[in-house]
Amino acid sequence: MIYLDNSASTLVKPKEVIRAVNESLLHYGANPGRSGHKASIKAAMEVENTRIKLSKLYNCPSSEDVIFTQNCTEALNLAILGSVKKDGHVICTENEHNSVLRPLEHLKSLGLIDFSIAYQHEKTGITARDIEPLIQDNTYLVICNHISNVNGDKADLESIGKLCKEKGLFFMVDGAQSCGHEEIDMEKWNINLLAFAGHKGFYAPQSIGGLLKNNISLDPIKFGGTGTNSLELKMPEESPERFESGTISTPLIMGLSAGIDFTQANFREIKNRLDDLTTYLNYELSKLPAISYTQPENSHGVLAFNVPNVHSNEVANYLDEKWNICVRAGYQCAPLKHKALGTLEQGVVRVSISYFNNFSEIQKLIMAIKTFLRKNKMN
Repeated sequence: MIYLDNSASTLVKPKEVIRAVNESLLHYGANPGRSGHKASIKAAMEVENTRIKLSKLYNCPSSEDVIFTQNCTEALNLAILGSVKKDGHVICTENEHNSVLRPLEHLKSLGLIDFSIAYQHEKTGITARDIEPLIQDNTYLVICNHISNVNGDKADLESIGKLCKEKGLFFMVDGAQSCGHEEIDMEKWNINLLAFAGHKGFYAPQSIGGLLKNNISLDPIKFGGTGTNSLELKMPEESPERFESGTISTPLIMGLSAGIDFTQANFREIKNRLDDLTTYLNYELSKLPAISYTQPENSHGVLAFNVPNVHSNEVANYLDEKWNICVRAGYQCAPLKHKALGTLEQGVVRVSISYFNNFSEIQKLIMAIKTFLRKNKMN
């Protein structure tokens, strides 16, 4: 099998990640931070070490500002719902996932906020130029997808962060498709909220994500036990306890920790491989007249294409059934991006690459696509 659906979830995990999860199940099974005995403290120290790694990696002020969530969706919901300002205005972009769009639409339906959509003028991604005209007197938050999960468009976070600082706006980044293989500096780029998914760019297990916050106050969106202030009915004020009700998953966090170590030790090699394979695939597909939506400038590991008058599901099913190649077809939970691309009827075939893919696999994909075109007399 050739697996090219890594934007949904990486399939192949580094041996270091598997080893860390196993180690946790064998030796770190106590509830971290809920008791004062040695086993609980031992687990809590592993969790804290992972917070420290993330805070250093993204230049977040403190490990206390690293909040673990079930996934990136929960992190984005916490950021949006926890920072809401009544009668306020939010700007997001055409590249947003439903994890952003649906919370915003929910708040709008309650009459709490309004929001506007920034559409990109540059072929490669969103810039401050797309955001600035939408700023209103009551705008308080700008939300930006770093790398599109549909076609790999990359936002210019530095220019957008500079604009937000000048205008006194909070800046939130969805790093689901970039964290692990793209450099991000929260302080330098004036990012107040950064959400990540562990099971994608960090090659960690599923169901672990997080939110890093910088110079912003949030309200919790779930409530329960925290192991602190147990006699009080209100949630504690201190982060991260304020946002982490219930037992957090030590095995998944230790897997994430090992994934962070792996990606940092191999950062340049990972980035170069994604660049090389995406560029090669773009180049080869661009030579086929029947293929659309390739972008030579895109080198970020995510690529979308279509065959005219053929639904994306048909192409993906062919690749799966005849060639044992796994890709993602349809709409990738990003309706505004498909509206911008003009693919609401057809969807797209998305290829998403990981460090563990290679040139021979991409060559086989290209051969399979050419065969499909010949079969349908489109070459």
